[in-house]
Amino acid sequence: MIKIAVLCCSVTIVVFGAAHAQDIAGIEDCTKTSGLDKRTGCFQSNINFLQRLVTKNSLDTQQSLSAAQNEILSLKRLVTSLQATVERLEAAQKAATPKKPDAK
Repeated sequence: MIKIAVLCCSVTIVVFGAAHAQDIAGIEDCTKTSGLDKRTGCFQSNINFLQRLVTKNSLDTQQSLSAAQNEILSLKRLVTSLQATVERLEAAQKAATPKKPDAK
C-alpha cells in the first residue's frame, strides 16, 4: 500500500513539474530582452504570431462549418427524397389492400 502511495506521489510530481516547464510554441519571452526597441520588437513578433494563429484557426473553423453545412443540406435532400418514397409506397399499399366489408 505504501509503495502505491509513493508511486502515485512521484508520478504526480513528475507530471506537474513537466507541465510547469512548458512554453507556447512561437511565443518569445520578452521579459528577458534588454532595451526598449528590442522589447517592443519582441512584443510585436508575438502579436504577429498570435494574429496569424487566430486567422488560421478562423479559416479552419469556417471551412469546417461550410463542410458541415453542405453535409446537412445533402442529408436534408436525402430525407425529403426518402419521405416522398415512403408516401408513394404507403399510397400504393393502400390502393393494393382490399377494403373489408362492414360487418353488422
